[in-house]
Amino acid sequence: MKKRIFSTCIMVLFALMAWAGQMPKYIFYFIGDGMGVNQVNGTETYLAALEGRIGTTPLCFAQFPITGLGTTYSATNGVTDSAASGTALASGTKTKNGAIGVQADGTTALESVAVKAQKKGYAVGITTSVSVDHATPAAFYAHTSSRNNYYKIGQDLIETNFDFYAGSDFLQPTHKDAVNEGSLYEQCEKAGYTIARGYKDYQKKAAKAEKIVLLQPESASKKDRSALPYAIDRGKKDMSLAEITRAGIHFLTQQKKEGFFLMIEGGKIDWACHANDGATVFKEVIDLDEAVKVAYEFYAQHPDETLIVVTADHETGGLALGTGAYAMNTEVLKYQQQSVAEYGKTLGELRKKHGKELSWTHIEQSLKENFGFWTNVKLNDHQTNRLKKAFDNIVKGIAQNSESMYQKDDELATTAKQILNEIALIGWQSGGHSNGYVPVFAIGAGAETFSGRIDNTDIPKKIAQAAGF
Repeated sequence: MKKRIFSTCIMVLFALMAWAGQMPKYIFYFIGDGMGVNQVNGTETYLAALEGRIGTTPLCFAQFPITGLGTTYSATNGVTDSAASGTALASGTKTKNGAIGVQADGTTALESVAVKAQKKGYAVGITTSVSVDHATPAAFYAHTSSRNNYYKIGQDLIETNFDFYAGSDFLQPTHKDAVNEGSLYEQCEKAGYTIARGYKDYQKKAAKAEKIVLLQPESASKKDRSALPYAIDRGKKDMSLAEITRAGIHFLTQQKKEGFFLMIEGGKIDWACHANDGATVFKEVIDLDEAVKVAYEFYAQHPDETLIVVTADHETGGLALGTGAYAMNTEVLKYQQQSVAEYGKTLGELRKKHGKELSWTHIEQSLKENFGFWTNVKLNDHQTNRLKKAFDNIVKGIAQNSESMYQKDDELATTAKQILNEIALIGWQSGGHSNGYVPVFAIGAGAETFSGRIDNTDIPKKIAQAAGF
């Protein structure tokens, strides 16, 4: 009897030792904002089309061995917003739309998995391609009934005291009722944070920094502080999500703590989906995958100690792959050279340059250069006439510009985008979110628990359980 008890204890001990060996020391949590199943599948279909074939070319994260499907409804709505879904992904609790890091009552604070990691002795980084105080990153450190309380969210960022933050900038660095407190930049510095502006500046300052806030260069923020440029529009001096991920890994590992937890949000997938800008969406998903590859390089060096989870907060736009014809022509999207938002600026520069002399010939040449129309992408008479009508409306001063959640777009740019989407045979149900499933991909220590059909609230719970938080 004693031998049987002893044998059982030994088996339990070995099981516990095996389980302990699977506990991740390094955790990557990627969130593709707005990235539903079709955003992933559409991107892979587009990549295959670029190779001249029908099928899919897998993204790095889509090849992870564990896959699942996540539900995303909020506590109060069948279709969630990013605040409620971000809170669910951060804390494991559903809340009302618009709320950040609090229960549906709007006041009771929730503890995020990032805070749990911090309490466990892990270094923590929260990063994004949009502003550091936007809904998804804020859900990991802030507590407020409204996602629009950007100044308070910025103060919560400082108070939560994570090691590393990164994004485009603060949306509201000052507040009229808090002039004596100084700007959020000043408050960050008083709290011991070093502010770096761009990846090169980070490389100069990282070694001597105890904590860091990595933002884009001030010149970029003067143009648009709300987000990094879309991948399709990125210039050589613009910061990328892959650089942010590389900086996060570098900084968190030099802290020499128990391990690290790093959240990386591809925030502008959602923005492009709100604008129904197909080419820009697929290139944003590819851009997120480039950041995942950076994490995967780290995983390859620490396979027994690393967990990578890739998911989304919700689907945006109701993206359809196929619009009736039994075909896909996504290869034509490669001819779009700018996001619809940036192309609107290009058209504005044309109007400024030519004034009253602006002609259809000028517009036609611009559309050839930026969308490949008539040269690489054949248009029928109806499509050409739609573009001419949009141009005439601009000339007459009666253009009806379109507005999505994050941008206002020129009527002609919008028309060009719509025509290219139609030729590519991709469709959109709306300019808002949907209740579609989102994908979940995982690899590494504890990844096996993320398979199957799960709710968004399950994901942070499973991360915490895997890591012993």
